[in-house]
Amino acid sequence: MIDIPEQLIQQMSLHGERTYPEECCGVMLGVQKDRLQIVRTILPIGNSQDLNRQRRFLITPEQYRNAEKSATDMDVDILGFYHSHPDHPAVPSAFDTEHALPSFTYVIASIINGKARTISAWVLSEDRRGFDERPLNISRLLKNKTDKMQKAPK
Repeated sequence: MIDIPEQLIQQMSLHGERTYPEECCGVMLGVQKDRLQIVRTILPIGNSQDLNRQRRFLITPEQYRNAEKSATDMDVDILGFYHSHPDHPAVPSAFDTEHALPSFTYVIASIINGKARTISAWVLSEDRRGFDERPLNISRLLKNKTDKMQKAPK
């Protein structure tokens, strides 16, 4: 399971809405306790993809190294990555599968007509041929906040 505070879900949502119709991307930092990942912060990253930014994102090695340094400075780990799917469901694409790394969680936000709609979490399957959905818990740390995004239906 991955636990993401509502404020961070809202930040991912806003990032996706701001970059629409292009994909946004970022890194999730936090701690792992047994099979539970707890996201403490996110690092929005500029999409470095040159072509087809509406359907692709790229995090460069330099951006990844910077995220590693941030994680080390905060005494947390890189848990995974988030990105948006403009006008598409919050499910991994074939491209996502081909470029995923094992052990990381991938959170996908569906942005429809510029508005965040659903969010889901995924982990690359052991055979690396697809993804398995990872249970997602949205923590409520602020009272009286309404959901901006919903968990994607199964």
